[in-house]
Amino acid sequence: MSHQHVHTLINPQNGNLAFKLLSFENNSHFDHLQRNNYFSLIWVTKGRGKVKADFAEHHFEENSLLAFSPYQPFMLCVSEPIEGIAIQFHPDFYCIHMHQKEVACNGVLFNNIYQPPFTAITEEASVVFKMVLDQMKTEIQNAELAQYELLISYLKIFLITASRLKNQQLEEMKSIPNSKEPFILQNLKDAIEMNFKTKHSAGNYAELLNISAKALAKLSKHYFNKTLTDLISERIIIEAKRELYMTNKTVKEIAYELGYDDEHYFSRFFKTNADVSPQIYRETVGFGKMEA
Repeated sequence: MSHQHVHTLINPQNGNLAFKLLSFENNSHFDHLQRNNYFSLIWVTKGRGKVKADFAEHHFEENSLLAFSPYQPFMLCVSEPIEGIAIQFHPDFYCIHMHQKEVACNGVLFNNIYQPPFTAITEEASVVFKMVLDQMKTEIQNAELAQYELLISYLKIFLITASRLKNQQLEEMKSIPNSKEPFILQNLKDAIEMNFKTKHSAGNYAELLNISAKALAKLSKHYFNKTLTDLISERIIIEAKRELYMTNKTVKEIAYELGYDDEHYFSRFFKTNADVSPQIYRETVGFGKMEA
């Protein structure tokens, strides 16, 4: 790969980054905490290291695809020099929430609170990725008619290929003996999905699952590399972001739907976890400015 190449499209209406393709030959872009108002897909083709994301740390190997949502904090600490290519895109350019049926990557590649934020890239996927990235590179340099539409089509191919691969890997993991999470953790995931709008404390879930809070905390830390409180908080924040992103509901309404009577308390909770206020999140990322 030739020396650090960057191709960027800017949204002319608001000056936000719309779409960016970045070839990197070292870790200088990612060696400090990132909190971007756009999605990032980072394909590490060489090297290895640790990724710190949200509340957890994970090791990644060569040929990993890392995926991060807007304002998700992350940084890479390398143990072997990395090279690769990154795709970054703003939700205004392509909103994965609105196109969930088409690409089904939300909860798989992005916003999957129970899995490390990366996918191991196979030989086959690698061929598809290279082809798509070459097409993107060519297209981004030609400001021709329907340039955005074509780039979005390539982005979809990339996202679908990656999501299928991640799903496949999750299925394979389930079939390996000893790697199965204890049954109680599947129940925990289901319990969080069903109750996160009304039950916000770790103790609530221990009670629901009829297990001691200490034992549940230990299991959560061991299998998800996160505390139970972190898991619950992340799930609430993902939902809050989705609502800020997709609807015109007021912060107060969203807070209330998520089980918070005090809008200010909720805003502080959001800011602690997302590093920006709900209002700023909506202004820089959300579709709240559009008609719902």
